[in-house]
Amino acid sequence: MRNAVTMADVARRAGVSIKTVSNVINGYPHIRSSTRARVEEAVTALDYRLNLSARMLRTRRTGLITLAVPELSLPYFAELADAVIRAADGHGLTVLIEQTSGRRDRELAVLAGARRTLTDGVLFSPLALGPQDREAFTVDFPMVLLGERIFGVPADHVTMNNVAGARAATEHLLGLGRRRIAVLGANVAATDAPTSATLRLDGHAEALAAAGLELDPELVVPAAQWHRLEGAQALGATLDRGTSVDAVFALNDALALGALYALHARGLDVPGQVALIGFDDVEDVRFATPTISSVAPGRDEIAQTAVRLLVDRIKPATAERPFVRIVTDARVLARQSTGEPGERELAVLPGSTEPAAQTIV
Repeated sequence: MRNAVTMADVARRAGVSIKTVSNVINGYPHIRSSTRARVEEAVTALDYRLNLSARMLRTRRTGLITLAVPELSLPYFAELADAVIRAADGHGLTVLIEQTSGRRDRELAVLAGARRTLTDGVLFSPLALGPQDREAFTVDFPMVLLGERIFGVPADHVTMNNVAGARAATEHLLGLGRRRIAVLGANVAATDAPTSATLRLDGHAEALAAAGLELDPELVVPAAQWHRLEGAQALGATLDRGTSVDAVFALNDALALGALYALHARGLDVPGQVALIGFDDVEDVRFATPTISSVAPGRDEIAQTAVRLLVDRIKPATAERPFVRIVTDARVLARQSTGEPGERELAVLPGSTEPAAQTIV
């Protein structure tokens, strides 16, 4: 068996110092492209493998981060994971993905489980935890929170413009002359803290009120899960009861795809009889027939911002800066399901940055 290739071997082949090799491997940005190319060629030619154990002992870092999300079967989270992996790669980091299935025990394990020590920090999108679990979020490792289940905990928070996006989506439908708008995936029951569903329902109600309309409970269509099947079943049952609908605002694109199936199955023309818009702008909606209008919440910006904040927390020089809450820009994209022949950007909804303390509920 040959001796293991060392960083010194890579340095000799590339004609650079060991420090330069280390900087390239660890994603240090200020390296000449020609130098980076020589080092990468040497790494490939020598089949160099980084000794993670030695690296951890020397730097107390693994070069790994965790992304914990409810479920990868939902297109939004799958595409978010892809965006996080690309963003992390730009910092020389590898992403380990943990699926919590929205279960409280698994989400608590993200915050306190044995696997936590394997990575340098965590990007966490909680779903099942509530205000009663606030103390569990006080952790001794770098963490950035995603989504809405936050409760004013001590962490950076990156989220999307849920209320404004939903309001703009409903305004688009109202602008088409639609007045019987089913809101699919909503739930009027009180919750212990904001969720994507409650915030998007708030935005929908705001748009109705501004148009002089009230939220009709008959048009609030709950769905147990935000999947295609639940969208098709929930809207189908509403239509089969004889409820009059001339538009559907689905609170995510998976529900919108299910809604489109239910409408087609009943011979209803989209958008002629029923206009349809979703939320998340996942890739699938561009390949539906008709293509589906959607709110693009800035998924790539969410990934890039969250990774950047986490990297800041990992670095000793910036680890103690104040926590921030960042809301990303969103866009409303009209497609065939609301009468647009191609794709047209209707509005850009600006995000914001503020102290995270303002998120306390």
